[in-house]
Amino acid sequence: MPALGIQALKRRIRSVENTAQITRAMKLVAGAKLRRAQERAEQSRRYFETIRATMARAAESAGSMTRSPLLEEREVHREGFVVVSSDRGLAGPFNANVLRLAAEQMRRAPGSGAAFAVGRKARDAYRRRGVPMLGEFIHLGDDPHYFQAKAIADAIIAQYLTGEVDRVTLVYTEFINAMVQRPKAVTILPMSTEALRGDREEGAVLYMFEPDPETVLADLIPRYVEVVLYGALLESKASEHGARMTAMDAATKNSEELLRTMTLTRNRLRQAAITREIAELVGGAAALE
Repeated sequence: MPALGIQALKRRIRSVENTAQITRAMKLVAGAKLRRAQERAEQSRRYFETIRATMARAAESAGSMTRSPLLEEREVHREGFVVVSSDRGLAGPFNANVLRLAAEQMRRAPGSGAAFAVGRKARDAYRRRGVPMLGEFIHLGDDPHYFQAKAIADAIIAQYLTGEVDRVTLVYTEFINAMVQRPKAVTILPMSTEALRGDREEGAVLYMFEPDPETVLADLIPRYVEVVLYGALLESKASEHGARMTAMDAATKNSEELLRTMTLTRNRLRQAAITREIAELVGGAAALE
């Protein structure tokens, strides 16, 4: 580094200072977005539990649930994987972790695998690797809406009903806290009856279903898939903001450490230059005597 010279070192210091300002600003923006995304993710969890409990009551009243094709298990020749990633980078290992888990799930699939890519990072990765894609959903924004989850659910259900895929697995990142995000895989089609079971509340209110529990359950199953996908989008978005905030904080600290090192080197070079000039002056004065 001393060979760079003082002027080159000054230019590099200014460049690192500008980078630190950008990463510091990105950390603050990600932190502000994280608070809102976390609130929405927590609210979606309560809604998910409510609709799951309603479906469980309808299933219990209906008795047999084999009438819905979305509940019928069949031999898996092709499995679809809904992989939720981000549209932007600079989020640390966020995208790499969810893509790695999706790749492991695809290797374990009993048949062939294909992807529903949610987010530009997943789409670009599968295009590069030549993974078959059944659909792509990009540019969802920082505040995913329910109609976006519904559009994804409609595409998935349509391909499942036509036999394009025999099973659908959702791979997304579960939000734990700002520092911890955990990739998760869950089968959403065919829907397991165990997914509807929950702890029965003591003294729970009895429900009457009109026109009948079977009809209500058949109507709720697609909505349940939509809610699961919507929750996954919100969890993934909160995880993305948390991962980006953590990554930008680490980048800022690294920039500051690099600045301290380069500033110390610059001061040493400057001191060496001053010492050299003084020595030359002293030597010249001595030669004149």
